[in-house]
Amino acid sequence: MSSGTRITPAVMPAHSGRDKRDQTESAESLVPGPNNMVEPTSMKGSAAIVRSLEEMGVTDVFGLPGGAILPTYDPLMDSKKIRHVLVRHEQGAGHAAQGYYLATGRPGVAIATSGPGATNLVTAIADAHMDSQAVVFITGQVGSQMIGTDAFQEADIVGITMPITKHSRLVTRAQDVPQALAEAFYISTTGRPGPVLVDVTKDAQEGLMDFSWPPKIDLPGYRPVLRGHAKQVREAAKLIQEAERPVLYVGGGVSRGHASIELRELAEKINAPVVTTLTARGVFPDSHPQHLGMPGMHGAVSAVSALQMSDLLITLGARFDDRVTGQLVSFAPNAKVIHADIDPAEISKNRTADVPIVGSVKEIIPELTEAVRETRKTTEGPDLTEWWRILNRIRETYPMGYTPTEDGLMAPQEVIKRISEASGPEATYVAGVGQHQMWASQFVKYERPHQWLNSAGLGTMGFAVPAAMGAKVGEPDRVVWAIDGDGCFQMTNQELATCVINQIPIKVAVINNSSLGMVRQWQTLFYDARYSNTDLNTGHDTARVPDFVKLADAYGCVGLRCEREEDLDAVIAEAMSINDRPVIVDFVVSRDSMVWPMVPSGVSNDDIQVARDMTPEWAEED
Repeated sequence: MSSGTRITPAVMPAHSGRDKRDQTESAESLVPGPNNMVEPTSMKGSAAIVRSLEEMGVTDVFGLPGGAILPTYDPLMDSKKIRHVLVRHEQGAGHAAQGYYLATGRPGVAIATSGPGATNLVTAIADAHMDSQAVVFITGQVGSQMIGTDAFQEADIVGITMPITKHSRLVTRAQDVPQALAEAFYISTTGRPGPVLVDVTKDAQEGLMDFSWPPKIDLPGYRPVLRGHAKQVREAAKLIQEAERPVLYVGGGVSRGHASIELRELAEKINAPVVTTLTARGVFPDSHPQHLGMPGMHGAVSAVSALQMSDLLITLGARFDDRVTGQLVSFAPNAKVIHADIDPAEISKNRTADVPIVGSVKEIIPELTEAVRETRKTTEGPDLTEWWRILNRIRETYPMGYTPTEDGLMAPQEVIKRISEASGPEATYVAGVGQHQMWASQFVKYERPHQWLNSAGLGTMGFAVPAAMGAKVGEPDRVVWAIDGDGCFQMTNQELATCVINQIPIKVAVINNSSLGMVRQWQTLFYDARYSNTDLNTGHDTARVPDFVKLADAYGCVGLRCEREEDLDAVIAEAMSINDRPVIVDFVVSRDSMVWPMVPSGVSNDDIQVARDMTPEWAEED
């Protein structure tokens, strides 16, 4: 474990001689959008909602109307700048807004009515919160005079979502609408990205106000630190200079911070191995010789073992998640820790940092690269030849692979591998949660940031289809594959109707093992193969309820089925050739295929298994 004095980053002194404004973002000058000057114009609060979105450059929103938000849907109909995508369920609107943000880097927007409309957003809000995504949720609320009376479709959505948002606000006056929305977008997109909810009462929407732009952002307690502390950066460079087994442990913060180019420059400068977490896949190319793959419960043996044997973790935008660390007390036991993150609450939360650096990785990584460069003008860097010899041997001995199936059905890993080969790195891949998610993280080749979208922290089944829909709206020229499980797909496939009506031609690969696959894997391994309530009856030799090909046809999509490996390439090629409507491919695979490698929950990463009851031999590497 790391040692050293614990430092509270939030109270570190400012850089000497530097204006405080250089360290923090100036809220007064950062109203999102082009900051057009709009003279006071009388309008309703509902029109002000639409106009505020337009002035901030919003072009796409996802939503579903209802009574309490109906005043806003009227002026929204007349907007020439905003495309509204009518979803079939509010959860779909939330996930679509998430996918939009993840693919484009622009904030997503989801709109819903009060009561059940708002509560149907809760899963998406929690998901966006766990994975640090800039999404603004706008909900209608009953009239302010009705609040607290248990009025029809009243729910305290601000109270409900307060623990799972970066900020939640109730607006009861029309004149507060522009400021509330401008602050929502500013808070959501700056610092550590996160969801913000703005709940607007019906009387605030219907009331008259004088709209002007830009509004004043007044957030005196909110000043995200961007630049790293110079002394801490120098200390980090010193540790890098001394390390014989450094590892760059890269998290989703590098993706959210758009710092992939800066990361590559640092990695190549210090010649350290790189591991990328589930939310960071693609920020460092899989094809790069320094990339060891994904760490964690189902990570590559080379990535997991590199962290365990490391003497220095250069942690960038990662949070020492339990799925990465395994048993925390035994994680990277001999490593010192550099931890750079924009959220001071993450630093030393799970693992004490020897050198904490608060700030944006977009700023910190170049500062660190420069500090290393300066250090190496006078002192040679460490010789990492032996470190790479060990890691390359592990990488060659334990490559990512899979065993052939025994029941004659297709291996799901091969299906995903072939999709990747046919679609390439310019395609976008979106996964649900479960075995198919892990296989997609392992067997698709990721070469660019924002190529891989998934629900990581919350693990939301049903994420893939609506998030893929949002990604396709944001980047219509890319091929977008939703790699889904037969369980996940049935949770949100109603959004296929949205895709058909709005001409959003996503492609859905249903990895159909007729099971809740990850649950079944755990039942196989830890519950004596007692398969309690995991059979879905969708696959081979079952009742096929539903038949996914018929379901696709009912929605106006193209439905295809592939049950033999010799047909894989032809079926994928057919799916790739159809671009005027959604395509759903039912890939019928073996239900006995498992995700390997695996670190069982609650044990040390040293106990990683490459297959059932097979643990690598480490003695020769020590």
